[in-house]
Amino acid sequence: MDNKQFKPYIPADRVTPELTVTSIIMGILLAVIFGAANAYLGLRVGMTVSASIPAAVISMGVIRVIMRKNSILESNVVQTIGSAGESVAAGAIFTLPALFLWAAEGVMDKPGIIEITLIALIGGLLGVFFMVPLRNALIVKEHSVLPYPEGTACAEVLLAGEEGGANATTVFAGMGFAGLFKFIIDGLKVVPGEIAFKVKGFAGEIGTQIYPAVLSVGYICGPKISSYMFSGGVLSWLVLIPMIVLFGKDIILYPGTDTIGNIYAASGASGIWSSYIRYIGAGALACGGIISLIKSLPLIINTFKGAMKSVAGGSSASDLRTEKDLSMKIVIGAIAALTLLVWLVPAIPVSPLGAVIVVVFGFFFATVSSRMVGLVGSSNNPVSGMAIATLLISTLILKVTGDVGSHGMQAAIAIGSIICIVAAISGDTSQDLKTGYLLGATPKKQQIGEIIGVVASALAIGGTLYLLDAAWGFGSEELAAPQATLMKMIIEGVMNADLPWVLVFIGVFISIIIEILGIPVLPFAIGIYLPVHLNACIMVGGLIRLVFDKMKKDENKKKEIVNDGILFCSGMIAGEGVVGIILALCAVAGIDGLFDLSGLISLPPFMVTILALVVFGLVILSLLTFSVFKKRK
Repeated sequence: MDNKQFKPYIPADRVTPELTVTSIIMGILLAVIFGAANAYLGLRVGMTVSASIPAAVISMGVIRVIMRKNSILESNVVQTIGSAGESVAAGAIFTLPALFLWAAEGVMDKPGIIEITLIALIGGLLGVFFMVPLRNALIVKEHSVLPYPEGTACAEVLLAGEEGGANATTVFAGMGFAGLFKFIIDGLKVVPGEIAFKVKGFAGEIGTQIYPAVLSVGYICGPKISSYMFSGGVLSWLVLIPMIVLFGKDIILYPGTDTIGNIYAASGASGIWSSYIRYIGAGALACGGIISLIKSLPLIINTFKGAMKSVAGGSSASDLRTEKDLSMKIVIGAIAALTLLVWLVPAIPVSPLGAVIVVVFGFFFATVSSRMVGLVGSSNNPVSGMAIATLLISTLILKVTGDVGSHGMQAAIAIGSIICIVAAISGDTSQDLKTGYLLGATPKKQQIGEIIGVVASALAIGGTLYLLDAAWGFGSEELAAPQATLMKMIIEGVMNADLPWVLVFIGVFISIIIEILGIPVLPFAIGIYLPVHLNACIMVGGLIRLVFDKMKKDENKKKEIVNDGILFCSGMIAGEGVVGIILALCAVAGIDGLFDLSGLISLPPFMVTILALVVFGLVILSLLTFSVFKKRK
């Protein structure tokens, strides 16, 4: 497509409402809600989902149907602001909970909410400002080359605005049903959140969780990714754990402090997972992240070269509304101020030169992230690989310069957090700017919207992390925090050289084998690391999506059913996340026992399992009701 002939939906000479009070308030609310929900989800399952499409659908439903306004660009600003919350949360939860884990071990004090907010704010704002000069290079000049899948899909949703009311109902229904199920499982506690099946004489274990959000992750990711994760879980829980128990029953193996047989007798398969498998999973995850980064190196180098040439070439000054960006004077001044802030914030103990290096690294990864999501979508963006590479380099530099111990570990996590958030936000901003380019939005107003979303999310993320940590604790069964635990292990391994390296290298070589077989490494490695019950629930969601994809229906009808399922599942993730945050508040306030009915109901174990399966069946039925069985006009 010739970009000069491209005509957006709203012509450049037509001015319609965009950055209004309504769009800002709605956007901030959605940024906080989806940010908190994704933080909760990511800390549980190690994955987050894009908030752009559900935010767009909700805004269309409210603005078009309830407020009776026909303003597609206003709805676009809502999703622009709202989706920033998910990206800030994703970048923060991959790294910052490591500081809480160290605090629980007595290594250092807990980070203050202000420190967390500043780190999130610096990373988020840098990600937005880096994308201003890159917009013309990547979004405009390469419009026909880089499809930006999520951004294009979001534009299609907004263009189908006449259906916004019905679709918004689907999202809100998902939120309501998931909130209800979450309250029954974790609030009333009348059914367990997990079902487990064991065979006598065999140390392995299989089962499934019954949470709506976990099932939704599988549906949205699809059957392939779900099957890779489930396969990793099967390897760890049905192969590695039984082998460890069989061959090492009477052995004390580091890092365990008792014999393997006693650990299994006391805690079952989960005790073996906690003591040994998570280190194998950490090795697999680290290797998977590095492999994904190495495979992307040619693309990374070409991307950076091309983007730099385009930026250096500049663009002709234009008075067209659809070509107006934030002033470069403001952008350069803001980046300089943020570089100074990196140096001055106590939580990021780096020299002025170190601050410059952090910002230069951030710009490099922002460029890479933007181009990568343009080609393969946000879900395939190797943010964790970039974070691992950054952590390894920064930790090594800090150790060589003598900055070791808790101070050095804190500095490494802070630097890694900034880079991780920069990469996540720049990818999200790119998708949003693509949506705006297709619709005919004003880039400057979208960029301001991104800044608003980042600020709102950064202010909320510190409180969210503190709340979740106070309620359940990171690294617990409720909040495994897989990426943050991995980052913690990497830094400790470099600083102290006390990791169980044999277990770590087993994971590394498993990843290498998986890569040789041509299977995507990261989802498989995440499956090794996470409990199989969680992977199995994700697999159920993936199987439901597979059935939908294989239905013998008219293609348009099938597409509607699949998309309705995605919207309902997006709503379920948000609904469960919100209720999870509410339950965390109740736990911290000490009032969670007021509605806990677990002590009043006593059923035989087989009845409890049947009841849990019935609830899980109702979760699946609710998804079918708002997708396959949904009445359409």
